[in-house]
Amino acid sequence: MDKDWILHNGSGNLCSQSCGRQDKQLNTYDWMADIPIDKSRDTGYVEVQFKNTRKGYYRNVSGLDLHKGDIVAVEAQPGHDVGVVTLTGPLVALQMAKTNLKPEATARRIYRKAKSNDLEKWQEAKAREHDTMIRARQIALSLNLEMKIGDVEYQGDGGKAIFYYIAEGRVDFRQLIKVLAEAFRVRIEMKQIGARQEAGRIGGIGPCGRELCCATWMTSFVSVATAAARLQDIALNPQKLAGQCAKLKCCLNYEADIYVEAMKRMPSREVTLETTEATYYYLKADILAGRITYSTQKGSLEGSVTISARRALEVMELNRRGQKPERLDDDSNTNRNTRPADLLEQDSLTRFDRNRNKGNENRAKKRKKKSASTQPQQAQAQPQPQAQAQAQPASDRPKRNKNNKKKKNVNNEEKSASNS
Repeated sequence: MDKDWILHNGSGNLCSQSCGRQDKQLNTYDWMADIPIDKSRDTGYVEVQFKNTRKGYYRNVSGLDLHKGDIVAVEAQPGHDVGVVTLTGPLVALQMAKTNLKPEATARRIYRKAKSNDLEKWQEAKAREHDTMIRARQIALSLNLEMKIGDVEYQGDGGKAIFYYIAEGRVDFRQLIKVLAEAFRVRIEMKQIGARQEAGRIGGIGPCGRELCCATWMTSFVSVATAAARLQDIALNPQKLAGQCAKLKCCLNYEADIYVEAMKRMPSREVTLETTEATYYYLKADILAGRITYSTQKGSLEGSVTISARRALEVMELNRRGQKPERLDDDSNTNRNTRPADLLEQDSLTRFDRNRNKGNENRAKKRKKKSASTQPQQAQAQPQPQAQAQAQPASDRPKRNKNNKKKKNVNNEEKSASNS
């Protein structure tokens, strides 16, 4: 068997972990893991992930044979930290460029693969994180600080603790650091994060059915405004527009640029279209499909007509010249709706119950008809009670109780004895 087809567990040749799922956020897929890599292209940097979304890039100075999933001890200030290797090979340089991190700025190195002693200290430090967070929240509350401590992360050697907090304004936590250092006897580091970053650290499933973007791939967060929802004709419902972080969903910005480009080819919403039939007002539009719906009454579907954006521009040009077309829809692809409709009917919670009630009524009517048609047939087929008694066989007649006969005989003998 050729050596190039031997299954390995790390990057290089064929890899069984290239499509493996990490047990952490910000999963990295090593799509080059099954491709033989030239060592000259390897930068010597390794991506190491710590708790939740915290990642770092370290130099493999010792030339260790590292693969995805290996636990390593890396350089920290002070002491050392313990993390999990998530990416190796030339893709690390692309990840560093994505985060705007220059290789020259990363001087920290990997010490060794984690030993049993390192793993024991690491597990002990992780076991203290939850209790430390609860105690830190109580201390912050006693100091009347307007902040929320969302998470605590201990360094691998247990000599340092990072406190992640959320605050709307500036917080003076100098006194808090002193109290925390005295309470836990470790070096304290405070990091302020936003609501979106906190949601990414916790993780979860979005309304689309997939994992949160902030927990899988998004590392830089851009402000989201309600103008993005208005541009895409999305109803301004706070419950639907807000994500698990209670902020506007980041996915509102994904297609905003496409809608901006498509809006340039659409007519103005304020212009009315004049025809010999009636005056049409703008109602709604499918921007990506280039279709616009006009109606004869503002805010209603009564007399609505759906036409293309090109047709709307043609009618506008005719109106500018003082001409009115006979009909608004001049092509065969238009949809005409002459009956009035309720715009809020699609959002009604009982819209499915109406059809169900109609079905139940129809079933009840059918049952009544069947029962009414079967009753006269049963009356004709039913014989008279006397005839039934005559035709009834002896085997089906009710049997007399033999005990009653015995009792009667005993009573007759007693009467005859008394008379004698």
